[in-house]
Amino acid sequence: MLEGFVAGEPGDKHELRTETKELQARLMGQQQLLREKKLPVLVLIEGWAAAGKGSLIKELISEMDPRFYNVVSPAILPERETRYPFLYPYATEIPENGKVVFLDSGWMESTVRKAMKMEISKGEYKRRVRAVNEFERQLRDGGYLVLKIFMHIDKKEQFERLKELSENADTEWRVNPDDLWQHREYKRFLKAYDDFMDETGEAAPWHVVDGKHRKTAVRDTLKLLVGEIDRGLERGRYNGEPFEEKFPLLEMPLLKDVDLSVQISDEDYKRELKKLQKRLGELHNILYRRKIPVILCYEGWDAAGKGGNIRRVAYPLDPRGVDVKPIASPEPHELNRQYLWRFWTRLPRSGHICIFDRTWYGRVMVERLEGFCTEKDWKRAYNEINEFERQLTEWGAVVLKFWIHIDSDTQLARFTDRQNTPEKQWKITDEDWRNREKWPQYEEAVDEMIQKTSTEYAPWFIIESNDKKYARIKALQIIVKALEEACENHFENSFE
Repeated sequence: MLEGFVAGEPGDKHELRTETKELQARLMGQQQLLREKKLPVLVLIEGWAAAGKGSLIKELISEMDPRFYNVVSPAILPERETRYPFLYPYATEIPENGKVVFLDSGWMESTVRKAMKMEISKGEYKRRVRAVNEFERQLRDGGYLVLKIFMHIDKKEQFERLKELSENADTEWRVNPDDLWQHREYKRFLKAYDDFMDETGEAAPWHVVDGKHRKTAVRDTLKLLVGEIDRGLERGRYNGEPFEEKFPLLEMPLLKDVDLSVQISDEDYKRELKKLQKRLGELHNILYRRKIPVILCYEGWDAAGKGGNIRRVAYPLDPRGVDVKPIASPEPHELNRQYLWRFWTRLPRSGHICIFDRTWYGRVMVERLEGFCTEKDWKRAYNEINEFERQLTEWGAVVLKFWIHIDSDTQLARFTDRQNTPEKQWKITDEDWRNREKWPQYEEAVDEMIQKTSTEYAPWFIIESNDKKYARIKALQIIVKALEEACENHFENSFE
């Protein structure tokens, strides 16, 4: 797209000013329509150093209502955000329905620069490209309008702008060594940008804007933005067919075939609990030192014993390095974003452990059965969740998923006990009883969920919990084994 790009001529100043004002007014009017249609817009502005990205964004937003847009510069990352997955600074900034976010550089600049500096391997570059395509497709499928713009200037123009900035005491800070290095390696960067755009243009195509003439660039970008929003408003939210990819799935039993009669004696329970919790505490120190993130996901039947299981896992861990995230019904600001957003924002830093009490799998269970999303939405979610978890494990996370399983009779006995015990009554709600009536539908949904999302890299474990003590020991054994393997593999890989 950049090879052979021919810069245009500057337009007539009066005509440019008139057109720009008209387009800015149209964009301001579109904001109200975006809110009415609940259409979220993500605008990514990439480009060469000194191409004028910041000035361009300033003109784009000059007439917009500031309550309904946000400008983010994720290229300038605080130290804490370098300990999160690659897409974290972008996925956590996606707009709510009806609002606009402008990204001043993003996943393209980050990936290309790191590849050029050889800070990431060729394999990691390919993984990032795939993750970007997945991210953009998931946004599109979730109803987002994604517009990607590259501000292009030639090498001579870049030199003149960098020189002008460097010679002014008030602007020299805007030129950093990376910018000068990019200029020296202009041809290599040109090819790298071209390659990246070729590889990431399917779900959201790239648009190259000539940045040589600033006023023309503003007019041209406004045309693109206003035109894309008009088309988005006309066609409405994306309603395409679910995307499907083959993942390395594990063979899993159906819930009805799981033997729930297994038990453990009190003596064995106490001995194993003490041993496993001690080892888990030791492993936590190693995980922190080696910056290995851990994500433990708990799902299960109401009254199956998730809370008690989680308490036994969390107890031996250093509370400064572990978070337990109870996931309830989404808040309005969460409902107004792509459903994985509220989990991206809750991810642990490297070296930390996060325990999710309920997870993103609500999409294919309660949201599916209670009609909180469309059939296409929940069918698409299996693939999206597998992609999400693959990105987490490629970042280095250990991802373990537990279905805490009981039979219907045991649930009824526990519900009745809660109902009749004053100090436990807060645990039982009318919704629990309503969900119980849908046991067969939920069992079918859970079976499908486990069959389609128990991958080699993020496996499901069905934990037999008619005997809660047995369930706690089994979960701890699985966690300890997985973390020992992760620490060992990390140690071996550090010498490769």
